[in-house]
Amino acid sequence: MKNWDNKKTEELIDAILLLKNAKEAKRFFRDLFTEEEIVEFGKRWQAAKMLKTGISYSKIEEETGLSSTTVARVAKWLNDGMDGYKLIINRINSHHKKSSLGKGLS
Repeated sequence: MKNWDNKKTEELIDAILLLKNAKEAKRFFRDLFTEEEIVEFGKRWQAAKMLKTGISYSKIEEETGLSSTTVARVAKWLNDGMDGYKLIINRINSHHKKSSLGKGLS
């Protein structure tokens, strides 16, 4: 297996960090990935969020159409990876909490 952490992937990450909004991200990802890859990544992201809330593998497979192997792989990276899934899930949850705190105060 090739080392994924290299100059080419660093340049890709740098490019992603230059995206300013969701519209730009959609445009870039659609050019970079196939439609099938984008759909697959979306399913994996959904699985990670569902796993974090304790939803069963079988329910995740049913909801996302992912195989049990892929759900297990997502769970492995969620629990024993580099904490990338957890970082973003927690950041989204924190953002939602901040957004809901400001509602109803005006």
